[in-house]
Amino acid sequence: MYQAKDQGRNTLCFFTPRMQADAAARSALEAELRVALQRGSIEAWFQPVVDAAGRITGAEALSRWRHPARGLVPPGEFIPLAEQTGLIQQLGRHMLRLACDQLVRWAGSRRTSHLIVAVNVSAREFRHPDFVGEVVRVLEETGAPPRRLKLELTESMLLHDVQESIARMNALKTLGVGFSLDDFGTGYSSLAYLKRLPLDQLKIDQSFVRDVLTDRNDAAIARTIIALAHSLGLDVVAEGVETEGQRSFLLRHGCLRFQGYLYGKPMTGAAFEALL
Repeated sequence: MYQAKDQGRNTLCFFTPRMQADAAARSALEAELRVALQRGSIEAWFQPVVDAAGRITGAEALSRWRHPARGLVPPGEFIPLAEQTGLIQQLGRHMLRLACDQLVRWAGSRRTSHLIVAVNVSAREFRHPDFVGEVVRVLEETGAPPRRLKLELTESMLLHDVQESIARMNALKTLGVGFSLDDFGTGYSSLAYLKRLPLDQLKIDQSFVRDVLTDRNDAAIARTIIALAHSLGLDVVAEGVETEGQRSFLLRHGCLRFQGYLYGKPMTGAAFEALL
C-alpha cells in the first residue's frame, strides 16, 4: 500500500517477496517504536546554538532511539515511520517532557541557567485541539521555566489556519514560551502572514547555508532572510554551519547565531554540559 501511495494515484503495484519482507520489517519496527516510547528508550540529544562570540546560548533537542539490538537507530528511519503511523504525537510529547526535564536541571546551575532549549513540533501535534493545554501541563508538571523553552514550527503548519495558529501561539507566549520558524525559505509563506505571526526567531535552512560561498542564489537568499528577520525584529539562526567561511559570510551580513557541525553534532546532555 505504501509503495502504491509513493508512486501516486491510479498506480498498480504487484506485491513482491521483497515488498513483503520490507512490510514485515516496517511492521516490526513500528511495534518496537511503540515499546520504546512506553519504556523511555527515546533520548533527547542536544545540538549547540552559539552566538557571534562563540558562546553557547542554547540547544536544539533532537530525538535519538537507543535500540537494544541495533544501537542508535537513525532519526531519518524512525521519524518518518512515526509520522506515517500517528506515533509522532506521542513522540513529540515525550521529547517536550525530556527537554523540560533538562531545562529544570540546567536552571539549577549558574553555569547553565541561561540556556534556551528548542523543541520541534509536528503538524499533527500543533493542530491537536489540546496542544496548548498539553504544553502547559508539561511545563507545570516539570517546573521548567517557560522563558527558556522555544518551540520550532514550520511554515506549512502555520499557514494551514493562520488565525488558529496565531491564537495558539499567543496563548503560550503569554507564559513566556518562544517560537521559531524552522527551515525558513523552503516553503511558500506569504510575507503578509509572516508579519502577523507572533514569532521570535527565523532559522535559515541548511540547504541555503551549504553552498552560500559558491552559489550566488543561495547567498542572496541567506542575505534576504537575515535582512527580513531584522526588519521584523526577529532573531535569526543559521542551520547547518560547517565551516568558518560559512560562519564569516553569515556574520558579515548580520546573522548572530549559528548551529551546525562547526560547533558540534547532537550529543547527550552530559556531553553538552562538558562543552560549557
